[in-house]
Amino acid sequence: MEMGGDEMMMTSGATGRIVPVFRSVLSRRALLRLAVALHSLFLWLLLLVGRRRRPDAASPAEPGRLGKARSRRRAAEEEDVRRRRALAEEVPMVEDDADADGRTCGTFVIAGARRNALFCRVWAPAAGAETRGILLIVHGLNEHSGRYLHFAEQLTSCGFGVYAMDWIGHGGSDGLHGYVPSLDYVIEDMEVLLDKIMLENPDVPCFLLGHSTGGAVVLKASLYAHIRTRLEGIILTSPAVRVKPAHPIVGAVAPIFSLIAPKFQFKGANKRGIPVSRDPAALLAKYSDPLVYTGPIRVRTGHEILRISSYLLHNLKKVTVPFVVLHGTADRVTDPLASRELYTEAASRHKDLRLYEGFLHDLLFEPERDEIAADIIGWMDRTLGLQAV
Repeated sequence: MEMGGDEMMMTSGATGRIVPVFRSVLSRRALLRLAVALHSLFLWLLLLVGRRRRPDAASPAEPGRLGKARSRRRAAEEEDVRRRRALAEEVPMVEDDADADGRTCGTFVIAGARRNALFCRVWAPAAGAETRGILLIVHGLNEHSGRYLHFAEQLTSCGFGVYAMDWIGHGGSDGLHGYVPSLDYVIEDMEVLLDKIMLENPDVPCFLLGHSTGGAVVLKASLYAHIRTRLEGIILTSPAVRVKPAHPIVGAVAPIFSLIAPKFQFKGANKRGIPVSRDPAALLAKYSDPLVYTGPIRVRTGHEILRISSYLLHNLKKVTVPFVVLHGTADRVTDPLASRELYTEAASRHKDLRLYEGFLHDLLFEPERDEIAADIIGWMDRTLGLQAV
């Protein structure tokens, strides 16, 4: 995705510009007129829906037709979830050439904050070995937890336990594929898994890692005191801190569209895979993965990305959790300058910024992925050392 292009394609994170609803060839005056018209249409639709809900105004046949349509959509969604969960179970949990050395791994499903099924993974150091810390991985938009196998095995070989969950609408978890009704739901579900982790690993230090939009989720979660106090620190790879609409009008009408047609997809948003790694094999693996959502972004999902970005930019000075932010300078999906701004503005006493010259978006899938992993593990080691002093 070219940052100066007219439209955006979504991948494992949020790009710097949300897909424009309108082409840039429209004048500002025309866009303003269209925004007013859409706002009027939205109010008219609300009035119409309100009237239809009155018992004396509704046709007796209409609820039946609507109910059948909803039932068909629900059945199709449930069938897709079953298919994706079966695929998620088939994702390898051990690398072919890995020396497991007694380490264990597995998958499980837990009930999320809204009783939704969350598909999760766990990798643990060898039985009997001391677990130095736990890392909970929160993947990026449109991907899934199974992609982090190589990184997880590096962590377990260094004595760290690893948990990872698939977001709502992602991987093997419940929900329409690629649809996120609210990124706050992801935070709430993450907190449910965090409760389980701490119950199973009492007194073991815990870290959070979030990639891209997952990084935005982790950063926002760390602003809540009841979550922050349970963490040793957070790791942010290519976080989606600053995301701007292609035109101010897009941001103005996004809330309206997200209410009228939240699941509507912007056509043509993902005609080709965005370069997110300089490793051709990693790109091929990502965009041929059936659990990676490559369809057009849905309206509500795009609005949620704009919303969390705006929240974070207004609250950077409130960040106090220890953190390290890692970003490639050639990232064409999220903004490395926003990561620098986070580092500068945050009130955290223990913070670090790592910029990798020429690297792209998916740092843990770049040719230098082992170097990135070593930097993350080294930062966790130093953070644990500081806490011990």
